[in-house]
Amino acid sequence: MSETRKLAAILCSDVVGFSRLAGADEDRILARFRALRSDLIDPTIAVHHGRIVKRTGDGSIVEFRSVVDAVRCAIEVQNAMIERNAGVPEDRRIVFRIGIHLGDVVEEADGDLMGDGVNIAARLEGVAAPGAICISEDAYRQVSGRLDMEVTDLGPTQLKNIARPIRAYSLHVGVPAVARPATKATPPGPRKRLIPAALLAGITALLLIAAAAWQFRGADRLASVATNAPTPARLSIVVLPFANLSGDPAQDYLADALTDELTTGLARIKGGFVIARNTAFTFKGKPVDAKAVGKDLGVRYALEGSVQPSGAQVRVNAQLIDAESGAQLWADQFDTARADLLQMQDDIVVRLVRALEYELPEAAAARVKQTPAANPDAEDLAVQCAAAIRKAGFFGKEAEAGYRLCDQALVADPDNVRALVTLSVKFWLPVAFGASSDPKSDLERADQLVSKALVLDPNYAYNHHFKAIILRFQRRLDEAIAENERAIALDPSLADAIENLGDDVVLLGQFEKSLEYYDRAIQLSPRDPAVFLWFGFKAFAYFGLKQYDQAIEWSRRSIAINGAFANSRASLVAALALTGHDAEAREALQNYLAAPRNGPNTIAAWKAYWARITDSHSDPRILETISRIIEGLRKAGMPEG
Repeated sequence: MSETRKLAAILCSDVVGFSRLAGADEDRILARFRALRSDLIDPTIAVHHGRIVKRTGDGSIVEFRSVVDAVRCAIEVQNAMIERNAGVPEDRRIVFRIGIHLGDVVEEADGDLMGDGVNIAARLEGVAAPGAICISEDAYRQVSGRLDMEVTDLGPTQLKNIARPIRAYSLHVGVPAVARPATKATPPGPRKRLIPAALLAGITALLLIAAAAWQFRGADRLASVATNAPTPARLSIVVLPFANLSGDPAQDYLADALTDELTTGLARIKGGFVIARNTAFTFKGKPVDAKAVGKDLGVRYALEGSVQPSGAQVRVNAQLIDAESGAQLWADQFDTARADLLQMQDDIVVRLVRALEYELPEAAAARVKQTPAANPDAEDLAVQCAAAIRKAGFFGKEAEAGYRLCDQALVADPDNVRALVTLSVKFWLPVAFGASSDPKSDLERADQLVSKALVLDPNYAYNHHFKAIILRFQRRLDEAIAENERAIALDPSLADAIENLGDDVVLLGQFEKSLEYYDRAIQLSPRDPAVFLWFGFKAFAYFGLKQYDQAIEWSRRSIAINGAFANSRASLVAALALTGHDAEAREALQNYLAAPRNGPNTIAAWKAYWARITDSHSDPRILETISRIIEGLRKAGMPEG
């Protein structure tokens, strides 16, 4: 059996007192534990790029590409468990212990890991306090400057069956770091000189002030300075969901729309990096620590604020937070007529740019210049429509009610661009998911709506993005690529369009290039609700490259987040079957066929699915890839029809 030796970050976990919990009420505890795995643990591992090596009853062994990913994953899980255990009697709480180590491991051909790296992580988990994370010194060195929590140095610790003592550290989740009191300076000895604490603090403050000034006035030089950890881009920012202070949840759409528009406006600043709206909206309604968000998303700034509508007027408060220090850098208040709310984002962006001392001439020209809506009532209905269908998941009775708001908007103003482009989703999305009873007519209707929107406003990114999707299903790939590229030029934060470029080039057989687009989209919106789809598309691209191990890994990551994407399950089944993992392939197929909303479930249905977007004139590489997927599905035992 072949094996590979490598350096890896290993996380081991288990439940404290699981046997006692199961003995008291086995059925209920097992149900809760399975729910935790599916709803919290597995998705969190996937988001932080982990690979589950094996389950160990109530625990697991997980491999990560970096210690930072492993620790962030552990912290997120432990923080979530604090919330989930609130109100649960202490003797019924599920509490995890976690151990993390960076070390040498041996990977077997079947993906299993062995060696000291795994053994030490497992033993560290055994000495971790309930609810805590215990990490080795080797791991601690990688994250020591990034932890904002109480850390206890356990010193050299003798671990069971480990020959040498391992220096260990305990991370106390939920307990912020406490500044240590300065100790009395020791008189300098002949070989060692110490700077008095007060003087050191003064020097440090001056250095920080100087560094901050240098950062804004000559920060481009930072790129040439080597650092131990990647530094967030100078103009990297996340626009956190604005709060609705009206007390009426029905007014949420105003705050959401302003958040969306600000994300687009800031993304237009040359040299900026803006986290996509879908990831930003995962923080909606939650208490947010700007410092934690900055570390998690890799950004330097966070923009947050509130919207308070009152009759025909709206008050907006906005503030810019330094995500590294948590300090407020800028704050302002804006009062406007309700109909002009979305145009206000121009003023916010301009003042924000000035606050950052980014005085490039391009900034003013790069601001979004939207034409005021001809009919404010129609615009308000269109914004409500977009919010409603997004909340409803685009399909079903609630979504239909949302689409009717767009119909009402177009009755009031037939030229309302937002209503036109949003309503198009009702027609092209069922085609994309294979749920349309008349794909040709639906695409024609979607095309009419988007084409009219494009004529009315050629500078709205979503017009071009949705046009690109329609063109792809019309098998006009070159035109689809051009439209997506135009959408990205108008809105560099539009991760959906970047991911769609990956879909376009996949159909041209350009699998390596598609992976670049998928990775860009994932970097821009790492918590996107659609990220499980993007993981599935990556799996397909790797399948096209015949890199079946990667196809299997990314399929599993996709399924761990959301098992409803048929393409991910099909790629997994086919890749397993074609690599000789027959038993696993059959098991994966049975899971696929049993899953709700599983999509095509016969060979004939899959052929019909692919026929909607390919034909005999399609690129030979994509046709050959589809043939291999069909071959793998058939080999695993999928019914013919």
